[in-house]
Amino acid sequence: MVYDKIKCLHQMEEDGMSLDDLFTQCLFQEDERDKVLRAVRVIHPDYQPCLKLTQSQCSPSLVQDFYKKVLTLIFDMLVKIVAKPVTENMAKMQRAQWQKSLLPALRASKMNLAKTNTRDYKLNLYPFLCLMDDTEYVDIMIQSVTNMPPRGESLKILAGDLGNRVFTKYSVRQKHRNQTVEKLGNIYNTYTDLLAKDSKKYDVLPREQWCKLEIEQGSGPMLHGGETSWPYILTLELGTFLVDMMVKHLKINSDILNPAFDRKLIPVLYHMYTFRSTRQIGFIKPHPILIQMQQEAMETKLTFDSYVMPMLCPPVPWTSVKFGAYLLTPSKLMRTTDGATQHEVLLEKCQNLHAVLDSLNQLGNCAWKINKRLLDIIISIFNDRGSDKLDIPPPLSEAPKLPHFNPQDPTYTASEKAHMKRDLINAKKKCSEMHSLRMDALYKLSIANYMRDEIFWFPHNMDFRGRTYPCPPYFNHLGSDVTRAILLFAEGKPLGPKGLDWLKIHLVNLTGLKKRSSLQGRLEYANTIMEDILDSADNPLNGKKWWMNADEPWQALACCMEIANAVRSPNPTQFISHFPVHQDGSCNGLQHYAALGRDVIGATSVNLVPCDVPQDVYSGVAQQVEEFRAKDAANGLKIAQVLEGFISRKVVKQTVMTVVYGVTRYGGRLQIEKRLKEIDEFPKDHVWDASHYLVRLVFSGLKEMFTGTREIQDWLTESARLISKSGHTMEWVTPLGLPIIQPYHRTRHQVVSFKHLRPDTVKQKNAFPPNFIHSLDSTHMMLTSLHCYSAGLTFVSVHDCFWTHALTVDTMNKVCREQFVALHSQPILQELSNFLLQKYCGSTL
Repeated sequence: MVYDKIKCLHQMEEDGMSLDDLFTQCLFQEDERDKVLRAVRVIHPDYQPCLKLTQSQCSPSLVQDFYKKVLTLIFDMLVKIVAKPVTENMAKMQRAQWQKSLLPALRASKMNLAKTNTRDYKLNLYPFLCLMDDTEYVDIMIQSVTNMPPRGESLKILAGDLGNRVFTKYSVRQKHRNQTVEKLGNIYNTYTDLLAKDSKKYDVLPREQWCKLEIEQGSGPMLHGGETSWPYILTLELGTFLVDMMVKHLKINSDILNPAFDRKLIPVLYHMYTFRSTRQIGFIKPHPILIQMQQEAMETKLTFDSYVMPMLCPPVPWTSVKFGAYLLTPSKLMRTTDGATQHEVLLEKCQNLHAVLDSLNQLGNCAWKINKRLLDIIISIFNDRGSDKLDIPPPLSEAPKLPHFNPQDPTYTASEKAHMKRDLINAKKKCSEMHSLRMDALYKLSIANYMRDEIFWFPHNMDFRGRTYPCPPYFNHLGSDVTRAILLFAEGKPLGPKGLDWLKIHLVNLTGLKKRSSLQGRLEYANTIMEDILDSADNPLNGKKWWMNADEPWQALACCMEIANAVRSPNPTQFISHFPVHQDGSCNGLQHYAALGRDVIGATSVNLVPCDVPQDVYSGVAQQVEEFRAKDAANGLKIAQVLEGFISRKVVKQTVMTVVYGVTRYGGRLQIEKRLKEIDEFPKDHVWDASHYLVRLVFSGLKEMFTGTREIQDWLTESARLISKSGHTMEWVTPLGLPIIQPYHRTRHQVVSFKHLRPDTVKQKNAFPPNFIHSLDSTHMMLTSLHCYSAGLTFVSVHDCFWTHALTVDTMNKVCREQFVALHSQPILQELSNFLLQKYCGSTL
């Protein structure tokens, strides 16, 4: 035995692997590490693993330890929220009936699969149907039915979701069985104790703290790296198998809503085909009776998977590309197209992603709480028929009545029948849209109400461009005006000498007024309307209702309430504020292009050059377009004359904003057309000609203002075209070292390896310029977040909109400017050129 150990150690030495490598690079389960260490010490009695910790910079945040409570939720995998007190007996009976139908059907199918000969290389699902108790598979299927949207779901999406639910539940159970949970709990409790320390200076980042604790508690199973994710084709086939069972065996009484009639069982779900563009796809549609049951709220509870809810404890810090975010639920660092593995391979090869990981950890470590007073006001309006003006969706009872007509009635002409049929289709579409919006609002408000007395966190990950997103999909700070308004920082900070001023400026920004005024001008305006601000705070629904006319009414109301509380406090400078103040970018895409091209005129129009008053590129373009129009009108052009008085900032804003992200003239025309249709006074018969004319003027105006932008865009587009035509996908690396690859390939009907797919040349070339700019924008945000964190600031972002406390707005703005300059002081385009030459021109394409 000793000889075998010596031989093994000699072989490791010949292969260039040290003993320390053995303990850092190998993945251990349960007590495997301890056994290996004992074996090594037979030869080297004094050996102690030396595990290195990578150092960096930053600091932690507010925390409370809810580990045991959260663990219970994770094991249950479901969170139930009371929606409304209605009868639940019928729902329970229906669930019991479905369980009785599905359970024997599942067991019979498993027995058949167990006897299947797999020599034909077809995937046998039997092992994957034995990972959990049969009742757990049944529960997953039934839960999927109750959450199905009224319009149905794509078979591919539904099957993928079911397969992923099985994998997630199995992964959590496995971590419990192999003792990972116990070790995770010990490390996590120590980690949160470190985060909770009330200190203004921190020596190590959360990632470094966690890695240090893992080293100190090295015995037992490895926490990360040992988990093998299932291939996409496996989750898809497993999900398809479960969907097939649901379609075949889930039945419902056709007269369940009218018990007096005779019973007749009919399928709950139907497999049908529909067209998306020119492609035929499988679709699973619920029976109208099931839809009616859902709409009448037969279920008394909304049920969510625990891993789509905000966390009730701080996220686990991202320490590698495979470990971070949720405590036990598998999480992806990068959101990718289903089945794509190229991003994962690239990330695993990349050894220096510490800055990216630390930025995600900083964003996820921001603690939140609910603005309960505002939430109660919103819920009261939601329960009282909603409000279109305030973006609170009304119930279906407010939907237009469906028109009724008999298509066989001979009194109607063919034209009248066609018109009435169109009206019926539009009315059904309107009802469906209203139901979707209502349910979306119900989800968000129900989660907010469930969290009303909690402190919670949003773990973050990113897309393939490096843009960051909260992992919980239904409720987060990237949501609508309503959602953002009810979120507050859990940690409060005093306003300080300038905090109240920043609250007032922020309020004016939310109204959409005074866009061309200086900060001082906006502050003076806020002081002149203090009576309206205080009235809005005191009597939001019965007063003057000034706040309702703001661009973002609910956030404006929340700000009014914060200002009222501050000015009425004994000392406003010492008032503890939890309110997030936003600083929005000035068309960030154009800012990056102007900086890349060293374009002084363009930089001035997007506030990269000091000015007495803020520059507004949208108003600037609108003014230039108006000058072009006036000249054409004077020369007798009819459409230019029709447009007199209708060219505004709002008409051109969306097109200006998206030109930098690759919008075509066709797309820009559709955007302008939509804006013109919103103007009641504009003659509708001129909309098409006017939009076609205006989009040409907008593009011309931008070309004059941003001379270098089009040249850079053309170079990026042409580079991507040549590279993708040679059969390669576009890749690049951000200044923070994040590798990026564009996931656009020609679609195939059969499932194949993504590495063998040919790139879609059109998508690759059109998407490269905007994606490259997005990656720079995310790099700037990450740099800002890291330096704000090290300075002790609370910082979160909604892409190019940065949030912090009123006290620290000035500091955040300073950091933001410094990091933008630091980023664009790098030879970004030169480094991109060098990378493309090395990667694509170093070998025969």
